[in-house]
Amino acid sequence: MAQTKATIARKVLTLKSKEFLTPHYIRITLSGDVTEFQHSTVGDNNKIYIPPVGVDQVHFPVLDPQTGKWLHEDNKVAPSVRTYTHKGVDLSKNELYIDFANHGDNGPASTWAVNAEIGDKLGVAMRTTPKVLYPSHADWFLLVGDVTAIPVLGAILEGLAASATGICVIKVNSPEDIQDLTTKAAIEFQWIVEQETQNESGLVAAVKNLKIPSRSKFGYVASEFSDVKQIRTYLRKQLEWSASELYAYSYWKKGVAEDKSVVDRQAEKKSIA
Repeated sequence: MAQTKATIARKVLTLKSKEFLTPHYIRITLSGDVTEFQHSTVGDNNKIYIPPVGVDQVHFPVLDPQTGKWLHEDNKVAPSVRTYTHKGVDLSKNELYIDFANHGDNGPASTWAVNAEIGDKLGVAMRTTPKVLYPSHADWFLLVGDVTAIPVLGAILEGLAASATGICVIKVNSPEDIQDLTTKAAIEFQWIVEQETQNESGLVAAVKNLKIPSRSKFGYVASEFSDVKQIRTYLRKQLEWSASELYAYSYWKKGVAEDKSVVDRQAEKKSIA
């Protein structure tokens, strides 16, 4: 899956509206100059910059050319940075859409989405060039994730050809969080209702119970660190999937903030070559 060289644009956008699609899922509509994002791939990972409480502007960090590090002149106004997937862009309305998993006040992104008021600012940094999310030659797909992965899985599902087949397994917190995801492909959906506080993951068990065909296939797995690690090991080691047949990356690690767990998550991704 060759990629175009990435260019990144950073914008400060304004909250225009928000909608609770389910009890634990919020769609945020941002307004502003989104023209540079017209070629951004829906489903790609991007960064959001959340101002601290009491700060009404977004202060982006500045790259230090000597150290190669992003720095803030004043840490008191430094935003929290989190990884998110945008849902789409509407150039005619100057709008950008981002879906947030609602964890209440547990984490800066969820806190912002729940409490933000119309007119509040949010910084967004996105790739302005297209990114390929899945290989066009595969005809069977395994899509796995939790509520944080619904935006990217939804984007993949919408893009699949009508001739494609596969299975989509998604873990949510309650029956009310089950969504109607659109696809032309012949996809079997399995929704697992499970609280994140449980020790054993039904997501891992569900994948291990699947009957997976041997024909041309591709898997996209995005969930909590432990789930992804177990699923990747199962597919790569036990079922002997090749590296090109699987993209698996953890968006978060239970009990650890995103910026504190990134080293562990990246190292685990590289652990199975």
